[in-house]
Amino acid sequence: MTDLVPSAPGGAPRHLRLDTLVRLRWLAIAGQSAAVAGVHFGLGFSLPFGWCFLAIAVSAWLNIALRIRFPLSHRLREGAATALLGFDILQLAALLYLTGGLQNPFAILFLAPVMISATALPPRHTLALGLLAAGLATLLVFLHWPLPWAGSERPLLPPQYQLGNWIALLLGLGFTGIYAWRVAKEARDLSEALAATELVLAREQHLSQLDGLAAAAAHELGTPLATIALVARELSRLAPPEGEMAEDITLLREQVERCRGILGKLTSLQDDDAGPLDQLSLSLLIEEAAGPQRPFGVPFEIALTGEKPEPVCRRNPGMIYGLGNIVDNAVDFASSKVTITAQWTDGAVILTIADDGPGFTPEVLLRAGDPYLSRSHAKESRAGGGLGLGLFIAKTLLERSGATLEFSNLPLPATGASIRITWLRAVFERDDRPAGPSNAELLAPYATE
Repeated sequence: MTDLVPSAPGGAPRHLRLDTLVRLRWLAIAGQSAAVAGVHFGLGFSLPFGWCFLAIAVSAWLNIALRIRFPLSHRLREGAATALLGFDILQLAALLYLTGGLQNPFAILFLAPVMISATALPPRHTLALGLLAAGLATLLVFLHWPLPWAGSERPLLPPQYQLGNWIALLLGLGFTGIYAWRVAKEARDLSEALAATELVLAREQHLSQLDGLAAAAAHELGTPLATIALVARELSRLAPPEGEMAEDITLLREQVERCRGILGKLTSLQDDDAGPLDQLSLSLLIEEAAGPQRPFGVPFEIALTGEKPEPVCRRNPGMIYGLGNIVDNAVDFASSKVTITAQWTDGAVILTIADDGPGFTPEVLLRAGDPYLSRSHAKESRAGGGLGLGLFIAKTLLERSGATLEFSNLPLPATGASIRITWLRAVFERDDRPAGPSNAELLAPYATE
């Protein structure tokens, strides 16, 4: 499958809005202030109240400075966002140093900046923040002020408990960071793939609209061309019948007639009886999808079965593009041939595209049609890669036309991959989705066993 972009858009820079980090920091400031004041005044525990509020005030001053210096819509570069999240980790470490280190249950908040980074910044920045948080957590095991407590006797937590807190925090940093990054990456990949699909569909629709533009141009050019033809006739009447001037006038009239013929063809593109330019039979649809792949030297076996008349659909650029991508994928991995089988009944139109290549591995088969399927998965099943955004776009475009796709391997002892595309015949011929039950429910009788 030919990818539409040189690399996955998921690797593009992602810029956090400054307003997002500022709002989150105000929330942290409010929570820290409430916790310190509640412990000191509400519970009566002894703690370095002034130093704690100094650390909180530094964070508040930074927020105020950022609000004054930058507009709310400002987007931070990766380095700046990492620096601000690193400051949050350092500020939290300072508060924990003053209030018991890892014995303080609020040490779990080390996870928050790392998780924010994992959802919005590249992995290397998240790794740096994770290592910073892990390093500070390790120092806080040995360097910290006593845990705030009421009375003169403070609890002495056993070393095993503190070690358990440290291990749990490190595991939490690793797990939440990887999990948040993976979930956010899949969401970004899906969003970017859908955007690429919209772009492809828009380009194909623009191409399909060229016939309308051509007809409009033909209509506008008709009047000046008629004037030229009239002047040419007058010149031929006034000019001598022999000589170079007569030859030039004859040539001019011939070219005018040729232009009129071309404009007539352009105008007919918008006629209701545009024939194959506006509608395609199933066999012509297959030819449009397979035709560009014939020069690559892989033979096609095309079989059509069904009672006449053959199904006819309106020209749909998205459908043609999607089928073409699937045929392209089959040609890439075929060993000796590609088989295209078309079947139709009064209820459904079924198109099967198969190759005799290595086929899909079970891992790829489960994920076929997902955007940005990794090249390692592709190489495992179909040498050369290429099962990614292109197949996702093809699947999306065909499903928009009302089709249902099934990915499978050919039954043994044969080898190869098979993609079965099924439309309700009414949907295929009308090129519109039916109201009422879902397309999957209506196509259930035609699904493979």
